Amino acid sequence: MKHHFIKISITCFAIFASVMAFAQKDFQGKAYYESKTSVDMSSFGGGDMSDERRKQIADRMKSMLEKSFILTFNQSESFYKEEEKLEAPGSGGSRWGAMMGSFTGGPQYKSVKNRLLLQEQEFFGKQFLIKDSLPKLNWKMEGETKQIGQYTCFKATVTKTIDATDFTSFRRPPNSEEETAPATKEIEIVAWYTMQIPVNLGPDDYWGLPGLILEVNADKTTILCSKIVLNPEDKDAIKAPSKGKEVTKAEYDAIVKKKTEEMRENFRSNRGGGGGRR
Repeated sequence: MKHHFIKISITCFAIFASVMAFAQKDFQGKAYYESKTSVDMSSFGGGDMSDERRKQIADRMKSMLEKSFILTFNQSESFYKEEEKLEAPGSGGSRWGAMMGSFTGGPQYKSVKNRLLLQEQEFFGKQFLIKDSLPKLNWKMEGETKQIGQYTCFKATVTKTIDATDFTSFRRPPNSEEETAPATKEIEIVAWYTMQIPVNLGPDDYWGLPGLILEVNADKTTILCSKIVLNPEDKDAIKAPSKGKEVTKAEYDAIVKKKTEEMRENFRSNRGGGGGRR
């Protein structure tokens, strides 16, 4: 009991000290995240593709879906951007990279004070600026804790409705009236946040918890913080992006959905016309 009380007291003191340190006007931090997304290849290519070929494609996509991001933040704003990497020799054709890049989130700015989200996004050669309100997330505090590095983290969950036909699932669309595919599905998002860094920001479009979000598990994607630097010597300006045709999140999602359906239809037509190779 005494040991438990001491542990709670140390945690409370650490949180209090953190709050005081973050009160300074010029405070800034950087959080480095690793993101991994799994891909469902079970139906890709149907019976026209060998298991070996399917595995080769899955391995290539897996490497493209393992990304690193940097979140630069202060008390009320953040800028989330993919960390640039050199393409590995013989990684395979720029067409794959261009296609996967179209489904990767571009530089993103969040302002908690103004409840604003801005994101530059290139999609198949066209530049968009997504401008919308920060998504409302009704987090449920679960009461569980775990350690991520030197930070004590608390668990929170939220249920979110997403498009069921996202690009990471290559299941064939229904081809008869009897077959129906759900347009949306509900997923549970699990987040781990630390009150030792008392800002209600996090990676991607996640926010709204009483501490920096260090880990997110959402459907096929896991985002995990690997490093945090507080008050770096060289501070970066947190600027809102401004390039591209302005659209709302709903408008952009509709554009992506239409293009994804076109790609699936083209794939089916090629297979039906003998375009598929063994």
